[in-house]
Amino acid sequence: MGLHRRDFLKHVSVGALVGGTSASLTSQPTAAAESTKASHALPIIDTHQHLWDLSKFQPPWLSGAPEILSKSYVTKDYLEATAGLNVVKAVYMEVDVDPKQQVEEAEHVIALSKSKDHPTVGAVISGRPNSAGFKPYITQFKASPYIKGVRQVLHAPSAPQGLCLEKQFVASMQLLGELGMSYDLCMRPTELADGAKLARLCPDTRFVVDHCGNADPNAFNPSSGEEPSHEADQWKRDLAKLADCPNVICKISGIVARAPKGEWKSDILAPAINFCLDEFGADRVVFGGDWPVCLLGASYRRWVESLMEVIGNRSEVDQRKLLHDNAEKFYRLV
Repeated sequence: MGLHRRDFLKHVSVGALVGGTSASLTSQPTAAAESTKASHALPIIDTHQHLWDLSKFQPPWLSGAPEILSKSYVTKDYLEATAGLNVVKAVYMEVDVDPKQQVEEAEHVIALSKSKDHPTVGAVISGRPNSAGFKPYITQFKASPYIKGVRQVLHAPSAPQGLCLEKQFVASMQLLGELGMSYDLCMRPTELADGAKLARLCPDTRFVVDHCGNADPNAFNPSSGEEPSHEADQWKRDLAKLADCPNVICKISGIVARAPKGEWKSDILAPAINFCLDEFGADRVVFGGDWPVCLLGASYRRWVESLMEVIGNRSEVDQRKLLHDNAEKFYRLV
């Protein structure tokens, strides 16, 4: 999402979530039914699985969130949401807990990843790379095979423009490369060029562009009637700069949360998704469910079915790379 979590949640009305979206979840075209068959056949590794148990963690950004997100989402709920979709593994994505709970969050997801009762097999944990305390924090997990990377959402008010290019931040990114960990770039779509500069300063660190570069589908669909959060041409230019960096991959995720209110078809998501797939190529893209945040635009199933429609004309080999194989290699899940 191109907006800070709290601002974005305010931007989406509860009525749209409960009323407008529900109709679109049930009216599936025939092509979607065919894509569902394909999604059943191909295994999926979800590289963007959020979980939050409000009895353990109280992410500050959930304050004032729509009712659909203002409750616990745990493994049981995730298994229900993904039932029948052949999701074989998941990588947990940090949920912006209070910094005081970052170690506790990491220990929690390590325990989940060790348990065979959960599809979670690894985690991208919270961190504050621009802090002098980042090195001792992250090095305590260097021996854990379950900690795959770090993320701090860079489109929050607490993350000013240009933060990722400050000296301490760059040094922390270089440290992640030394530790074999990745960093998820979740930033304003108007700041993607900064992400490319960062990636070039840290050639030995692997970066992941979250949520199709936080693309707003409305930027490619003027008839939607919604005000886009960025210009399509600038987003394309800057995303292409990221794609030119060999140490950067793109996560096909998140975009469905910005789907127009009410009825919509998968083709509104297609321009941004296809641009990402074409720029990064078949070997540098991974799938992310972004559950339960995806519920702001659609159910998990609807998101998968819509994506399968968009990529239906691509080879099964390339579909499998996106949905499973690339993630397995990138996160070393074998």
